Amino acid sequence: MTAASVARLESLLRERKLDRTTFHSFDRKPSDLAETGLAALDELLDGGFPRGHLSEIVGAGSSGRTGVLTTVCGAAIARGEFVALVDACDRFDPASAAAAGLDPSSLLWIRGRERTRDLAQTVKQALKAMTLVLDAGGFGVVALDLSDVPMTVLRQLPMTTWLRLSRVLEYSRTVGLVLASEPVARSSEGHTVALDGNADACWAGDHDRSRVFQGLESRAQVIRIRRPVDAFVTLRSIHPTPEEQ
Repeated sequence: MTAASVARLESLLRERKLDRTTFHSFDRKPSDLAETGLAALDELLDGGFPRGHLSEIVGAGSSGRTGVLTTVCGAAIARGEFVALVDACDRFDPASAAAAGLDPSSLLWIRGRERTRDLAQTVKQALKAMTLVLDAGGFGVVALDLSDVPMTVLRQLPMTTWLRLSRVLEYSRTVGLVLASEPVARSSEGHTVALDGNADACWAGDHDRSRVFQGLESRAQVIRIRRPVDAFVTLRSIHPTPEEQ
């Protein structure tokens, strides 16, 4: 294909606003990325999560998903941004998050119901809440925690569900994040961070909402369709041990 043909094709794509998913990632600026607060993960992500796109943090239970999300939100707040969390099954613990350095005054926490029989309705309400928050604008990070929702329920959602969220995020300065046990929602330029926790971590605390993992290490890998990457990094728990407190 000649240079003139390539230029013509790029022009047509820009006219129809299709260039963002084709060429944008190759000339992305540092300001288009949101650092996670974890240097090793930022390096794996080529600088951080892309703004204006839907990314994922996935892994099995106790793999470190909530810890990574807390750090990402804390980094956004430290930059002077507001963050929002749509907590579908009401599992977020603000006390543990505050102990990890997250300022709750800059966090909008939308609490769903604890796990019920009608999980499909719970997910539907959580998706609606996230859409409303994204429409309102003004947030650096908006996260949807579906960690406790079985994949059998999430797989019943049509692909248009995630396309609509991606469309609302498009051209914004917001990082969209979905937490789940397996990949389900990434947009074209979003990233999927897959976590695998270690078996040596143990629970600390005496209450369901105040217990945190001590000694947790997670192996993080970025899953990409266009550019497969086998590299991974190890992320360590940011929660202090009793000896350090």
